[in-house]
Amino acid sequence: MNFKKYMSFRAIAITFFSCLCFNVSVTAQTKSAQDLYQRSLAATCANCHGTDGKGQENASMPKIDQLTSEQLLTQLKAFKSGARTGTIMPQLAKGYTDEQMQTIADYLGKKQ
Repeated sequence: MNFKKYMSFRAIAITFFSCLCFNVSVTAQTKSAQDLYQRSLAATCANCHGTDGKGQENASMPKIDQLTSEQLLTQLKAFKSGARTGTIMPQLAKGYTDEQMQTIADYLGKKQ
């Protein structure tokens, strides 16, 4: 193999592996950003319902960690539509999009 072909092959190989590494890095960053987004939405529930919905000691707020994702989503939609009343939850639920409510329900819902 002559030097020119060798350098051309090497340049192609370096470019290929650089693109592959960049793609993995971007995918990892996207996954990290998505995880952060999901956790941040779920964290908005922590003030009242405790970390991961496990409740707070001597608090009157319900523990939501035993609800399935479907049950959580049903309750969030009921608060948003006004079908279920509450002190703060109807106002909070109205601030979420359907996609955000699904994300919260999926993140906090009991995994079976």
